Amino acid sequence: MAVTGAGAGIGAATARLLASRGARLAIGDLDEAAATRVAEEIRGAGGHAAAMRLDVSDEQSFAAFLDAAEGDRPLDALINNAGVMWVGPFREESAGSVRRQVAVNLVGPILGTRLAADRMAMRRHGHIVTVASAASKLSPAGEATYSATKHGIYGYLKAVRRELRGSGVELSVVMPAVVDTALAAGTTTGAAAMLTPERIAEAIADALVRPRFEVHVPRSVRLLHGVQSLAPQPVRDLLDRLLVPDQTRTADRGARTAYERDALSDRPT
Repeated sequence: MAVTGAGAGIGAATARLLASRGARLAIGDLDEAAATRVAEEIRGAGGHAAAMRLDVSDEQSFAAFLDAAEGDRPLDALINNAGVMWVGPFREESAGSVRRQVAVNLVGPILGTRLAADRMAMRRHGHIVTVASAASKLSPAGEATYSATKHGIYGYLKAVRRELRGSGVELSVVMPAVVDTALAAGTTTGAAAMLTPERIAEAIADALVRPRFEVHVPRSVRLLHGVQSLAPQPVRDLLDRLLVPDQTRTADRGARTAYERDALSDRPT
């Protein structure tokens, strides 16, 4: 199995959980040192993991990562997890931040899905799990570009799923609410409770065992989206105000300074 963005957060928690269940892991991250630390921790616990630097927006880098993940065994699962987020009023966002989020959150899983599906379809077996967000369907104020990328990858995967029907390749998209990771530093959760990376890892592992396309964490997010899809606009607006965080008003942007400086500079992913 291969996990992107596995140097920390959801990716690291997922790698640890899957390794504890016997999976052989390839751990990819732009921060190779962080990926190496996670791989060493897994090996120290008796698991199997190898780490390498991965630029998810670069096709050659992604292909090399999947080659290493396969080795002498076919690739049975890819977890598209790498992601970045900028928070604030849309007028204040830099062009570099926009490019960075599109590259990591949208181009990255598109490349990974295409490259992995090509390998899996030849054997008529495999599973690609993409970690998106509740923002794939809801749109928190202050997360405009992030929401756009998550809406985009959800739409992409819906279309690809139709093309892969009958191929033996499964697709899942995991859509969590706010998770306690560096990406969410300083943000608020609205009506939902803060989730742990381990809870999302459990949802990913469960999707691999019981394949389904949409995985909402918590499940109440599915209910909220369903109600909003059917309700008239004034009711949707009311639900947004009551339940969906407005990060332009509530986020502690000072708490995000270090993360955004490191994660959102206009450079290769």
